[in-house]
Amino acid sequence: MAQTIKPEVLEHLSKDKKLIPLLQTIESYQLKKHKNICVRLCASIMSQQLSTKVAEVIFKRFLMLYGGNEPTAQAIIDTPFDTLRGIGLSNAKTNYVQNVARYMLEHGADDKMLSKMSNEEIVEFLLPIKGVGKWTVEMLLMFTLGREDVFAVDDLGIQTAMARIYKLDVTDKKGMREKMLKISSKWAPYRTYACFYLWKFKDTK
Repeated sequence: MAQTIKPEVLEHLSKDKKLIPLLQTIESYQLKKHKNICVRLCASIMSQQLSTKVAEVIFKRFLMLYGGNEPTAQAIIDTPFDTLRGIGLSNAKTNYVQNVARYMLEHGADDKMLSKMSNEEIVEFLLPIKGVGKWTVEMLLMFTLGREDVFAVDDLGIQTAMARIYKLDVTDKKGMREKMLKISSKWAPYRTYACFYLWKFKDTK
């Protein structure tokens, strides 16, 4: 199967013998960067605890509120609560989406500002927003900012895949988490790619 992954990444991850079968049989995801971080963060909140298909439908409805275009933070703030609620969002998620827009506007945060920050700085900057957790920021770092070295230790899919591959004890949550972090440290600075392989492995089993 054709590889889209950089040779140096493949070589580095191959040092983990447990990953080699995945590297040889699963096609990698190619990292991409997307604009409008505010909207992407809102989309991530909308997708929480939903299937991909349902999340896509809701996000499409969201864009249709603005003529099919991605709105500015101010446009999201100006949208009536009931209008946002009407696309299928819960009361909590509607509040969280507007929290994101308000926070980004109040702090003058835009794509240019966040792109200059390190992963750790972005996590620290965005976590104060009510409704935004560490996992949400990690997904933003991977799928919007295209950062190569992110490890989502609390992601259920990653946990499931690593438990199978590394024979981890899922009943010992704390111990499992510590082992996951130790294993993943060897993948740095390309942990994002390893996560993609793990997700795809989980989906094929």
